[in-house]
Amino acid sequence: MKKRLEFLEQMQEIDVKIDALKSSQKSLSGEICGIEQGLGTVREELAALQAQVEKLEQDKIEQEGSLAVEQENIRRSETNMKEIKTNKEFQAVGREITAARKLTTELEEVILQKLGQIEVLGAEIAVKDSNLKEMEQNSGQRRDEKQAEIDAIQKNIDSDSERRDAIISELPAGLVKRYVSLREQRRGQAVAIARDGYCLGCNMHLPPQLYNNLFRADELINCPHCQRILVLKHQLAS
Repeated sequence: MKKRLEFLEQMQEIDVKIDALKSSQKSLSGEICGIEQGLGTVREELAALQAQVEKLEQDKIEQEGSLAVEQENIRRSETNMKEIKTNKEFQAVGREITAARKLTTELEEVILQKLGQIEVLGAEIAVKDSNLKEMEQNSGQRRDEKQAEIDAIQKNIDSDSERRDAIISELPAGLVKRYVSLREQRRGQAVAIARDGYCLGCNMHLPPQLYNNLFRADELINCPHCQRILVLKHQLAS
């Protein structure tokens, strides 16, 4: 029974180590996700700017079409004025031409504004695109470094898992199942040290007779408070 307790204690040490290694892997994976999210954010910002430019370009084309129509209307009206016989018709066409010229001026101003906005956004896109390329290069290197750390940790996990499997092969299946169940119930700690009459898993005082039975090491004893399997450890002399 003493050997089984030693195996259980060793297995818990391995499990705690594996838990820590997996936690490190999770943290590194989170960092990789953070890198990807950062790139994704910049890409989305760049795409949004490009979409704005496309919209402005489309608006500009529409405004230019409207301008061409009005300019053609002015040309046609000016041609028609040469054939007008009455003063009333002449004045009416003159008003049409004046309104059309006003509209063309407004359209030209709008087109110039669109061109200015496109130019400003174009400069912003160029800067952001350059920054994105630099980020992608740096992020790729950082991502590779993080992945290399994850892979190195996995090798340690695999090695520890082999040691754990070797220990499991020496223990009854029922005991392993009991150990796993306790780990799930007790935040990863199925085995607790008993010392000076206390369970160091929950820091509760153990009944004297139960504590005395631990010295015989001929049976598995659970803490009556936290249910962890107790392993007796004596206080080292100072």
